[in-house]
Parts: sequence; C-alpha cells; structure tokens
Amino acid sequence: MTPIAVSTLGIVLLVLLVVIVFLSAGGYIAATRRTKLREVALRRQLEEAEQAFAQARALDKGWDRDVLADAARDAAAARFGGEAVGPPLLVQVLDRPGTDADQAIFHVTTADGTEHRMTLGRTGGEWGPS
Repeated sequence: MTPIAVSTLGIVLLVLLVVIVFLSAGGYIAATRRTKLREVALRRQLEEAEQAFAQARALDKGWDRDVLADAARDAAAARFGGEAVGPPLLVQVLDRPGTDADQAIFHVTTADGTEHRMTLGRTGGEWGPS
C-alpha cells in the first residue's frame, strides 16, 4: 500500500466514526427530551386525578382508594397477565351523576415498557373493567 492510500482510508474511517458519534449523541438527546416531556405530562395527569379523586371522595363514599387499587391490580393482571410492572397509576377520575356511570382511568406499564390506559367502571358498587 502506498502512504496516500493508507491516509485516505484513515480519513474516511475517522469521518465515519465522527458521524456515528454525532448520530448517537443526537439520538440520546432526543430520547431523553421525549422521556422528560412524557414524565411532565404524566405528573400533570396524576395531580389532576388526585384533585378529582379528593373531590369525588368527598361527595361519594364509594371511591375507596384501597378498593379501587385492588380492582385496578386485578384488572391489569387479567388484561396483561404477569406483564404489568408496578402498580397501576390513577390518572383520571370521571365522577358522573349516579354511581354506575363512574369511571377511573389508570396508566399501566408492561414488562416490555409499553404504556397502556386502562378504564375501570363501577356497576352495582363494584369496580371492574369497562
């Protein structure tokens, strides 16, 4: 090989390495930014749900947190099997007139990292998937 061929190959490899590093850094930054935005939105939903839950609890004693959490865990286990990771998070409360129209919306993350929304409804005083 001539010295010119080796230096040309070296330059090409160096340029490829720099491009790969920049693309990797850009992908990491974009993924981090997207995750932070989703976290902010989820926290806002959780705060709104907490406020709505407190109001519903004050007006209607059927919104027992322990009963609702147990129903959500049971529904997540039935829907996703053993895939549900962590407890379902209450993100929205729909306290409509009467008790059979009430709904609670939960955020569930499965083992593969997929996020799902799960809605529970109340019928005859019992919570279950709707």
